[in-house]
Amino acid sequence: MKRIFLCLGLLLVVLQASAELPPDVSSALKKAGIPTQNIAIYVRPVNAEAPVLEYNATQGMNPASVMKLVTTNAALELLGPTYRWKTEIYRNGTLENGLLIGDLVIKGYGDPSFKAQDLWRLLQRLRQLDIKNIQGNLIIDKDYFDKEVDAQAVFDSEIWRAYNAMPSTFLVNARNTSFRFSIVDNQVKIDQEFELPEIKIVNNMKVAGRGCAAWRNSMTYQVNVVNDSAELTFNGTFSPSCGERYLELSLFNDTQYAYFSFKKLWQELGGSFEGQLKVAETPDDAVKLLEQFSDPLGYIVRDVNKWSNNLMARQLLLTIAAERVGAPATVAKGEQAIQSWLRAKNLRFNELVVDNGSGLSRNARVSAEHLGQMLVSAYSNPAMPEFIASLPILAKDGTVIGRLKDSPSNGRAHLKTGSINGVSAIAGYVLDANGHRHVLVMLVNHAKASFSKPAQDALIDWVGSQP
Repeated sequence: MKRIFLCLGLLLVVLQASAELPPDVSSALKKAGIPTQNIAIYVRPVNAEAPVLEYNATQGMNPASVMKLVTTNAALELLGPTYRWKTEIYRNGTLENGLLIGDLVIKGYGDPSFKAQDLWRLLQRLRQLDIKNIQGNLIIDKDYFDKEVDAQAVFDSEIWRAYNAMPSTFLVNARNTSFRFSIVDNQVKIDQEFELPEIKIVNNMKVAGRGCAAWRNSMTYQVNVVNDSAELTFNGTFSPSCGERYLELSLFNDTQYAYFSFKKLWQELGGSFEGQLKVAETPDDAVKLLEQFSDPLGYIVRDVNKWSNNLMARQLLLTIAAERVGAPATVAKGEQAIQSWLRAKNLRFNELVVDNGSGLSRNARVSAEHLGQMLVSAYSNPAMPEFIASLPILAKDGTVIGRLKDSPSNGRAHLKTGSINGVSAIAGYVLDANGHRHVLVMLVNHAKASFSKPAQDALIDWVGSQP
């Protein structure tokens, strides 16, 4: 009987402790002007049946990019860490002495990591098949994803920013151009990392300033796109202390960017092309020439989570949709697949709204409790090593580089961050001083959410100091 009362007493202590915020967290929130009803917290050892701290944990909240944890965990478990995307090339015509009399077809399956160098490798292999001249058109087959994925509204008014790019079955360089800013001979130099002749730069930038923390606020750009060309005019200043800085912009749609990249690389490889761009299904009588595979998913999720790549996360969700529900992929099919996956794990997240899977959304919702339960479940899954390795290492890399670098928690946590206007979130795994790993989730939905970082850091340190 004494043992029963002792257990009940210990349970009461845990319950009382779990409903009270650590003093440093409370103090930081108060200083930031964020009411506690606008936060949600869930902390639980990975090998425990109950949390050690929960606060508003059942409330559905916007997680911003922390939603990528749901998408990447589902992808690793449903597709497997060794899953690879393929890209195929067909010919629809005859070959005669290096001349393709007909069309070249590229069929994509949503590879989120396909770069210009991958296209070069694919075209190099095509040249090795003794194809030099293409008399027909370039056909891009996009039917693996539904057409509605191109019609989604952009997140905000920054329509040229790379994070607003829409998914596609065939993306080259995520269809974005990386503009590199540097100073050479006391002048601001602006280069395209992968230069397309269809893009013209007008550089009115001046060398000025000392700091570099908010370098983008010292410059503006105007975009003028006409048919198959884009002119960018840059105005403002750039400080010598900045070294090199990059600005990623998406100036063309997916097929335009792929077409321009194809023409550039094909010509550099010594080939000629006389046709135009067309978007259509692969003809039934087309002959497959090549197929090329991406790196494994277990590698690719690192780019998604460590650097919070929105477009890659959206590609993942649609790949899950196509593979688990059926092509053509839609966002709705992706959400259906994720809900089914959770139910199969006896996790029922009634408040969950995955939306596009990236967290770049005003509609996305999840509770801290359910996100924490998913992270606990992920820890016992065979894909756990790849999942945790994909998360930024506190103070060391990704979106948490330099954060809490003077803390004992430095290097002892793998945490995904999320931030949009009015939302700040962090979630992942923290190792305490005794080597026990804890799941940590903190969601903040408030106009001053961007000021919640000290409170998040205080929570990380609190978990890291657990006995």
